[in-house]
Amino acid sequence: MSPWLEGHHEWRSPLEVVEDDGQWPDRFAAVERTIRGVLGDRALDIHHVGSTAVPGLPAKLVVDVDLVVTDPTDEASYVPDLVAAGFFHILREPWWHEHRLLKLRSPFTHLHVFGPECPEVVRHTMFRDWLSDHDDDRATYVAAKRDASAATRAAGGTGMDYNRVKEPVVRAIYDRMFRAHGLLD
Repeated sequence: MSPWLEGHHEWRSPLEVVEDDGQWPDRFAAVERTIRGVLGDRALDIHHVGSTAVPGLPAKLVVDVDLVVTDPTDEASYVPDLVAAGFFHILREPWWHEHRLLKLRSPFTHLHVFGPECPEVVRHTMFRDWLSDHDDDRATYVAAKRDASAATRAAGGTGMDYNRVKEPVVRAIYDRMFRAHGLLD
């Protein structure tokens, strides 16, 4: 069964990596206000993650947000309200931490929905913080992002292709990050 929901093909993400224009925190704040406005306390946590969450980091024009809800499988408790606020439900991956993905056009947003204590939320926030604090890995990641963007756009690829191209660099940074935190020997 495909994880993609009907209409997903109309929501291709931008693939060009651009310089930080200083507006990404404001874009996230607007998305967070929208989510809190429609979900209230049902939004247990909302995290700005991904490249736009790292000050000064070049990024695709996509605000990545991790939303933590009590039970991601209970879509009726949050999806209709998010859809009414302009989000579109794109993806359902029950085998991957019950991940749900919704997108918003303005500002272009990937809203990743997970449950409490999900390791993906921890990994996303650790990676954000690591890149903020480690200039060498940030520079390596920027080069990988630019290379992945150019190669993917030239091949007419998708966001998933972009992620696959930069994956070896991301995994190497994870290895250093997890070892530094005592999570790997």
